[in-house]
Amino acid sequence: MFRRIWQVFYSTLAAFFGVQSNENRQKDFQTHSPLPYIIMGIMLAITLVVSLILLVSQILN
Repeated sequence: MFRRIWQVFYSTLAAFFGVQSNENRQKDFQTHSPLPYIIMGIMLAITLVVSLILLVSQILN
């Protein structure tokens, strides 16, 4: 299960930055449910926004 979570994280992170390989993308689309990828994408987006907010507030102080 940990391996599956790591694979979803890696794949989502690669797609998030636009460097996903075609081979990995094809493998991802063969899964039965897109829900893990959607959840991971939302978590990564929230993490990015919170990180940027914290960084900007640190710089401005």
